[in-house]
Amino acid sequence: MADNTAGNARQERLSTLASASSAELIELWDRAGIDSACEMVRGPEIGLVALRGRIGGGGALFNFGEATVTRATVRLENGAVGHSVALGRDRRKAKLIAILDALAQDPDMESKIDAEIVGPLKESLVVRDKKRRAETAATKVDFFTMVRGED
Repeated sequence: MADNTAGNARQERLSTLASASSAELIELWDRAGIDSACEMVRGPEIGLVALRGRIGGGGALFNFGEATVTRATVRLENGAVGHSVALGRDRRKAKLIAILDALAQDPDMESKIDAEIVGPLKESLVVRDKKRRAETAATKVDFFTMVRGED
C-alpha cells in the first residue's frame, strides 16, 4: 500500500511539473537554490507520441493525431535516476523535471520540492484553470425554444 501511495504522489508531482510553464518552473527552481549537477542518461530528446481516442468516448479506438514531447533521464551522484516527459520542445524544462524526480527520491528533498516548487505550481495551475473557465463561460450561448403563436 505504501508503494502505491508513493507512486501516486510521484505521478501527481510529475503531472504538476509537466503542466507548469517553463518560466514558472525556472523561477521556483532558482528560488529553491537546487543544484542541477547530474549525468544525462538520455536526452533531453524531442519526439512524437500518437494521440488516440474512442468513437463516442467508448467505442473503437482510432488515431487522431500526434503531439510533440520532450523526454529526459538523469542520474545523480547518489545513483538516483529521474525521468520526465513533457509536451512541447522545451529541453531545459524536461531536464529540470527529471532532476526534480531524481531528487524527490530522498525524503528530505521530497518535502522541500513539494513545499517550494510543486505546491506553488499547483496553486498557479488552479488560478490558471479558473481564469480559463471564466473566459470560456463568458462565451457560452444559452439556446432556448420560443413558441410562436398560440397552438
